[in-house]
Amino acid sequence: MEEPRIRSAVAGDAEGLAAVYNHFVLHSLATFEEVAVSADEMASRVASVQAAGLPWLVLTESERIIGYAYAGPWKSRVGYRFTVEISVYLAPDQGGRGLGTALYSALFAELKKTNTRVVIGGIALPNDASVALHEKMGMRKVAHFEKVGIKEGQWLDVGYWQRHLEVET
Repeated sequence: MEEPRIRSAVAGDAEGLAAVYNHFVLHSLATFEEVAVSADEMASRVASVQAAGLPWLVLTESERIIGYAYAGPWKSRVGYRFTVEISVYLAPDQGGRGLGTALYSALFAELKKTNTRVVIGGIALPNDASVALHEKMGMRKVAHFEKVGIKEGQWLDVGYWQRHLEVET
């Protein structure tokens, strides 16, 4: 088996990306989407992120997509143009291998090449593994919103973690 490899997403990755994400849509509270995302929709999301000049990274192992991480605009108003929201997802059989850290490390390195100054991560709570990953990446909790999302009949809290980047010049 080959070592996991991180690269930029390409259009042909959409089906594999959707497969990773849809596990969380259908079997977890980590995302508030409730309907599986099609490969076409995932391709559109990747294209939108990349058109904004932001990275969408894919983690592969033996040609299989086993995870991804990306940064999207935080808000649409021009004053937020230096702030992004990040996300990471790993296939359910890939936890505990340090792959989330590897993906986020690569994502942060790419973001440092852009004008990004602030990175924000939103986490549906409770989610100890995601909190640990974000804090391992130097992010700190800055907000906690109570019962702002609902899934499977449960009202869920969302916390936000933030980090300021040292940007390369």
